[in-house]
Amino acid sequence: MSSTLPLFPPSASTVAQDVDLLFFFILAVSAFFAVLVSVLILYFTFKYRAKTPGAAGADIHGSLTLELIWTGIPFILAMVMFVWGAQLFFTLSKPPADAMDVFVVGKQWMWKVQHPDGVREINELHVPVGRPVRITLGSEDVIHDYYIPAFRVKMDAVPGKLTTMWFTATKTGSYHIFCAEYCGTQHSGMIGQVIVMEPHDYEAWLAGGRSTGTAVENGEKLFTTLACITCHKTDSSGRGPILAGVFGSTVDLQDGRQVVADENYLRESIMNPQAKVVRSYQPIMPTFQGTVSEENLLQLIAYIKTLKVAAPAAAPQGGQ
Repeated sequence: MSSTLPLFPPSASTVAQDVDLLFFFILAVSAFFAVLVSVLILYFTFKYRAKTPGAAGADIHGSLTLELIWTGIPFILAMVMFVWGAQLFFTLSKPPADAMDVFVVGKQWMWKVQHPDGVREINELHVPVGRPVRITLGSEDVIHDYYIPAFRVKMDAVPGKLTTMWFTATKTGSYHIFCAEYCGTQHSGMIGQVIVMEPHDYEAWLAGGRSTGTAVENGEKLFTTLACITCHKTDSSGRGPILAGVFGSTVDLQDGRQVVADENYLRESIMNPQAKVVRSYQPIMPTFQGTVSEENLLQLIAYIKTLKVAAPAAAPQGGQ
C-alpha cells in the first residue's frame, strides 16, 4: 500500500497475509454479488415493466435447475469461507510450544507488560523478530482489547479470566497497539507500540533493562509470602492438593466433574477457591480476591506451571 494513502496497516507477522487473503476473498465475493444483484434488478425493472396500463404479468413457473444453481453456489462459497476461516482461527488459537511467554495486564488506561526475564514496560512491547510470542492477557478493571493491526491479531482482556494470543513478527520496526474495546473516557489514549528487534538487539535490550525478578521468581516469593506453602506441600500431608504437575492435568472435583487445570482454572482456584473443590479435600482455602493483583496472579500461575512431579529415584545397582 502507498505510504501516502495507508488504507491498510503494514503486514508484519506470519499470519497477516493469510488474514488479508481471507478478507479480500470475502470482500470480492460480496462485491461481485452486490453488483450482480443490483444490475439484474435494474435490468429486470426495465425489461418486465408494464408496457400498457392495466397489463397483467404472465404466469411464471419455477425451474428446479435454476433453484439448485442459486442455492448451491452460495452454499459452496459459504463453506469455503467457513473452512478457510476455521483453519485460520485454529492456527491463531494454538501458540507454538516454543513460544516466548509475555504477560500483559490492561488497566484504565495503560498496558503493563512483563517479560520472562522480569523486565517490565508500560505501553510498549519489545520482541525479537522471527520468534513466536505468546501473550497472556488479564484486566484489572473493565474489558479491554489488545490489538496489533500490523500483525492482524487482537484479543479481549476480560476481568475475572485470562486470555491468550500469539504472533511471530517478520519485520523489524515499530507498530501500533490499540485498545479495540471502549473502556472509558480515555479509551482513545490507551495506545502503545510493539518494537520488533533483531534477536541480538533484543537480548542486549533485556540485559540493559531493570528487572525486579522473573515472573517465576516473584511467583515463588508470593507462594511463600501468602502462606500457600503451608497447605500445598510436596507430599500428601498438606491440607491442600499437591500442585506439582497439576498444570495441564485432569483434576477430579468433589461434585464428580473433571476439569483440565489450565491458566483459568488456576486463577479461579486462587480467587474463588470454593467454585471447584478438589475431590478428597475440604473447602477451607480462603479467597484472595482483592488481595492479589492481576500481575501477582500471573506470577503465581507462572510459578505453579513450573512445578513438576519429582522423578523416582533410580534403584541402586547390585554388586558383581
